[in-house]
Amino acid sequence: MSFISVFDVLGPNMIGPSSSHTAGAAVIAYLAHKMIAPPLKKVDFTLYGSFAKTYHGHGTDRALLGGIMGFSTDDTRIRNSFSIATERGLSYSFTPCETETDVHPNTVDIRMENDAGQVIRGESLGGGKCRIARINGVEVDFTGEYSTVIVVQQDKPGVVAHITKVLSDKGVNIAFMRLFRESKGNTAYTIVESDGHFPEGIEKPLKNNPNVHDVMIIEP
Repeated sequence: MSFISVFDVLGPNMIGPSSSHTAGAAVIAYLAHKMIAPPLKKVDFTLYGSFAKTYHGHGTDRALLGGIMGFSTDDTRIRNSFSIATERGLSYSFTPCETETDVHPNTVDIRMENDAGQVIRGESLGGGKCRIARINGVEVDFTGEYSTVIVVQQDKPGVVAHITKVLSDKGVNIAFMRLFRESKGNTAYTIVESDGHFPEGIEKPLKNNPNVHDVMIIEP
């Protein structure tokens, strides 16, 4: 029998009625907002499964919008996400999709736009937990429960060695490290999770490689 934490039963501190439909949604969007440089100008949410059916009644829309603005699951501003987004000049939309059924029941695609763009797919797993399943169409897998660095790179020899050397030189203890490749093309994502915080400014030495395009840091 697998271990179940009391926190999995009780759920997180949160605004809203459902750990899956509100807290989990807020966490997905919060992680997404850490993965694009500000200022965020526009965000479009495409909802699947039960998200698509109940997003308004369960407050999933407010939670997603709050998370994308950096609100935590227990931030009371989530209740007023719509008006706050309008005040900030953030354009947003929600599109339910009930035709695509081969997805996790609580799935959302988040398309973010500033000067560039980013598309994140997240799945709410229950108890306020989630999984990021795609970045720009590339299948990935991480939860945001650990300090995480995401390196966007050309899939070429030596890049992973460069990443591990930088992290080793900075004294980072690696808990998990995985490489996710684009099915067609040569873009890859190296995702490193650590049980400690990443040193400030670690992005600069990681980017000091011609095959590294971008570095994203997510602290839990």
